[in-house]
Amino acid sequence: MYSYPLWLAALSLLFLLLERRFPRRPQPLLRPGFFTDLVYLLLNSEVVGLLLGLLTLRLTLPPANLFSALPFPLQFLTLLLLFDFAQWLIHNLLHRVPLLWRIHQVHHSATHMDFLANWRFHPLEIPLYRAFLYPLAALCGFSPAALFAYGILNTTIGHFAHSNLRLPLGPLQYLFNNPQLHLWHHNHPAAGPVNRNFAITLSLWDYLFRTAYLPQQAPARLGFAGIEHYPTSLPGQLLAPFRPTSQSPATPSPSGDTAASHPTPPHSDSTSAPTPPNHSPPK
Repeated sequence: MYSYPLWLAALSLLFLLLERRFPRRPQPLLRPGFFTDLVYLLLNSEVVGLLLGLLTLRLTLPPANLFSALPFPLQFLTLLLLFDFAQWLIHNLLHRVPLLWRIHQVHHSATHMDFLANWRFHPLEIPLYRAFLYPLAALCGFSPAALFAYGILNTTIGHFAHSNLRLPLGPLQYLFNNPQLHLWHHNHPAAGPVNRNFAITLSLWDYLFRTAYLPQQAPARLGFAGIEHYPTSLPGQLLAPFRPTSQSPATPSPSGDTAASHPTPPHSDSTSAPTPPNHSPPK
């Protein structure tokens, strides 16, 4: 039951089939970057997760067990709200702090969206997230079952939000992250405002803090300013954060474009064009 690799394989196969059946736009299975993202999936879900898991065995914090006495449903709900909001804040920082943005740029170098793009991120993002989430988990004392269930939900919504699917959620789009919303997180600055839609699993934070942006049409282009000069190979992307660059975070100004002061009401995309926290993608 607690085999994350089996769940990951099953979810990946499910989304692969769904994308073939209900594509948001025509896209070949072996699209540009497919094999690079496949390596990212294996690297970030298993190799880095295993190494960090071994490290934390030697850095175990005594749990405070604040919520350990709660029944599973309440534990899971508390865990979901606390961890997801923490990840929303961290994701926000990844876009606003220049050094962190250089690491997070790897994820935004994806110009073709499908469930595999969920796993395109620099391995350094994992310890960045865990540095905040691991002490929080130790403080709260959540059960392994609750942590595992959270990791599976996090992975499922991550696959879904990055997928090439046309499956509108209706009113649930105000609660859960989804492809129509997340495309406008990955849009190129030439296509529209940037630094919006920081949702990981729950989209409600973006609506609460007025960073939600969801016009009716999909963005015409994905990426960031200067992406045409960004490495496309895995080694090049892993080294990119450490190379000199003059590029700043994806924000043209410190004012309106970094947060939706006038968010557009959401619409469906109608135009087309833990154990697991150790493994599941953070963004």
